[in-house]
Amino acid sequence: MVPSVMPTYGRIDIAFERGEGPYLFATDGRRFLDFASGIATNSIGHAHPHLVRAICEQAARVMHVSNLYRIPEQEKLADRLVASSFADTVFFCNSGVEALEGATKVARRYHFHNGEPNRTRIICCTHSFHGRTLGMLSATDKEAYREGFGPRVQGFSHVAFGNLNEMRAAISDDVAAILVEPVQGEGGVNSAPEGYLRALREIADEFGLLLIFDEVQCGMGRSGKLWAHELAGMAPDIMASAKGLGGGFPVGAVLASEKAASGMKPGLHGSTFGGNPLAMAAANAVLDVLLADGFLPQVERISALLRGKLEAVVKRHPTVVEEVRGTGLLLGLKCLLPSGDLQTRLREEQGLLTVGAAENVLRLLPPLNIEEAHVQEAVKAIDTACAGLARDAA
Repeated sequence: MVPSVMPTYGRIDIAFERGEGPYLFATDGRRFLDFASGIATNSIGHAHPHLVRAICEQAARVMHVSNLYRIPEQEKLADRLVASSFADTVFFCNSGVEALEGATKVARRYHFHNGEPNRTRIICCTHSFHGRTLGMLSATDKEAYREGFGPRVQGFSHVAFGNLNEMRAAISDDVAAILVEPVQGEGGVNSAPEGYLRALREIADEFGLLLIFDEVQCGMGRSGKLWAHELAGMAPDIMASAKGLGGGFPVGAVLASEKAASGMKPGLHGSTFGGNPLAMAAANAVLDVLLADGFLPQVERISALLRGKLEAVVKRHPTVVEEVRGTGLLLGLKCLLPSGDLQTRLREEQGLLTVGAAENVLRLLPPLNIEEAHVQEAVKAIDTACAGLARDAA
């Protein structure tokens, strides 16, 4: 008999009743150090007082009015995102996949507006993950996600992540844009090779394409910069943001340059819930924290500390873990034993929550405001779990 909640998830049998900072507390009394963060979403931890206060105060005033009217909270957030990015304009939605659908529409409309309606194809990369709508299933490089859902949406193709020769060879007169994650999360925690993003910028400019970055997971401070592409010293034309933007509240955004958005006008795209006052209050509160003096430099420092200690764990347990991947606080442990075994042991024996990824990688996605003590606690748990797995395998 089918349960009342549609069985689309293989859920772990734990229920959480409250959170505090980087910790979650289960209904059975157990405490967990949360290095999953709702899959990179609880960017400033659980029950952050500033975020909680902002949501409560806004909820007591007005939660939703629709985009039929001006929304001052939306205008404030858009101004701040524009001021802290390459973008000139922002469209608000509710999730990462909505942001990526919107980014695709902006790119295709740009070429239509400029007299080239045949330019519709988006070149994506292997190991990519862009979401689960029918459109983004075709942009995502995982056939298992598409099985049973009918024909693929046309207009998406894939080349090897990091391979500039393949990218150039894939360009033809029907290409509208290049879509890439600066750091692939779901696909195995793969950081763009040195110089790759800058070279994509040059290719896009050479062929008159738009460059779209999916920073749904790697953006909003997770790299140590507000936006991951800042590490490469360049910028896209369009960018999708979500996850950490709302600190746990559903909100997404399409950021675009004036050029890229030149074809958009009233009636071409919309969202009932997108950018409502409550979501905007949450996102503005998160930005207050992330943009405070010293916050992002501290993320860089703590991520370097965590990475260094994880690399030491790899050296101590070479039969269990092979390497540390990723950037900032989007890190992965490439496992030699099944990564699910390490994930389970960390959760059940060490009280540490992590997230799986492709290529037998275990993701570590802590809140951005963790402290050195939390790094020490997590690394001790990982070291102990790896030692146990090594003994069991011997």
